[in-house]
Amino acid sequence: MPTSVPRGAPLLLPPLLMLSVVLAVPLDRAAPHQEDSQATESPDTGLYYHRYLQEVINVLETDGHFREKLQAANAEDIKVRQTWARGGCAQRSFSATAGKMRQNIDSGKLSRELDFVSHHVRTKLDELKRQEVSRLRMLLKAKMDAKQEPNLQVDHLNLLKQFEHLDPQNQHTFEARDLEMLIQTATRDLAQYDAAHHQEFKRYEMLKEHERRRYLESLGEEQRKEAERKLQEQQRRHREHPKVNVPGSQAQLKEVWEELDGLDPNRFNPKTFFILHDINSDGVLDEQELEALFTKELEKVYDPKNEEDDMREMEEERLRMREHVMKNVDTNQDRLVTLEEFLASTQRKEFGDTGEGWKTVEMYPAYTEEELRRFEEELAAREAELNAKAQRLSQETEALGRSQDRLEAQKRELQQAVLQMEQRKQQQQEQNVPPSKPEGKLQFRADTGDAPVPAPAGDQKDVAPEKKAAEQPPELPQLDPQPL
Repeated sequence: MPTSVPRGAPLLLPPLLMLSVVLAVPLDRAAPHQEDSQATESPDTGLYYHRYLQEVINVLETDGHFREKLQAANAEDIKVRQTWARGGCAQRSFSATAGKMRQNIDSGKLSRELDFVSHHVRTKLDELKRQEVSRLRMLLKAKMDAKQEPNLQVDHLNLLKQFEHLDPQNQHTFEARDLEMLIQTATRDLAQYDAAHHQEFKRYEMLKEHERRRYLESLGEEQRKEAERKLQEQQRRHREHPKVNVPGSQAQLKEVWEELDGLDPNRFNPKTFFILHDINSDGVLDEQELEALFTKELEKVYDPKNEEDDMREMEEERLRMREHVMKNVDTNQDRLVTLEEFLASTQRKEFGDTGEGWKTVEMYPAYTEEELRRFEEELAAREAELNAKAQRLSQETEALGRSQDRLEAQKRELQQAVLQMEQRKQQQQEQNVPPSKPEGKLQFRADTGDAPVPAPAGDQKDVAPEKKAAEQPPELPQLDPQPL
């Protein structure tokens, strides 16, 4: 185990610290050395390998030497938030580190940094990788079973190549290549979060409009007019809100300075403002720290207690505000705002000239009528497909019911046949066994045939010869009273 770090090692640490802080506990600026006594549950990134990513980070952080180097890393090089702003999200926090991650990974020096971790940590990382490979194999098998191909020979090695967050060639040990692939894949996937969020919101709005129109079509004339009147009233109340300042403008920042920070608006200082809202004091404002500045503006428009205010629209509004600031302030497009970029933005003309204010999301339709038409066609096709499946299932259910009825009928016939056989068997046994008198003596019926009735073994000496017995009428023998 090396006891010293090669020159330049601190510059190799940012990728891992960027990963580790995704799952970090919020810091208290008033007490930076006190650990939070309550564990914070890590937000789910939405990745199918989220648990694997989280466990790898947690294991790496248990190594004392590795953790010491992470803490000693230069804050300006790291450029990553270590705490959650209000309403923060792990996906965007992770994607904000994409540039620095790739820069350090492409250097090829990460493997030497991984060699510094202890043997126990490397063993745990190996175990985590084997568990992940096993989980992926189970997923592949379940997929094959769902396709009803149980006897298909599965080439696990080739199939595992579709998963890009680990090295499929080595399925037993965790190496530097695995860490590089994990960071690169997570960075790429999470960088697409904003686009996916916008698309999801568009579908949400189209579905909401589709359901509204179908509901109105189901009503009578008077009921439809009343429902439309109520909707228009809700929209009117929603639009009646104070002016929303343009995000990142002087008016918006001064409002935060005065109402949230409690400072004199006439003594607004951009540099002081930046330092105050750099929550983790890392020298940059990341996306979550920026979004925290928009809370006051969003509260002007959206209230969870009002039925006319849609909280899904509020989150879309927050994303639009953040994208607006990043577009105008983040000049190098690294998804982080440095002090220099922030101060430069305050010198532009747009900083003080906000015009009529910010136009909220309802002023910009999320979809066109053509997009809504295609969406409704897609819904209709899916509904028809589901109805066809439901009809097939109903027919299969009926067929199973008829088969069950036939099986029940056959079962009853078999039971009746068995019962009849038992009854015949009992009757035959009753015919072959002579009945008994109440005193316990056997009662023999007269034999009308030609064969004589044999006498008991003890009285055979008193029996006449066979020829003589045939000439005389047979007499019933006297039997000793023996119970059967």
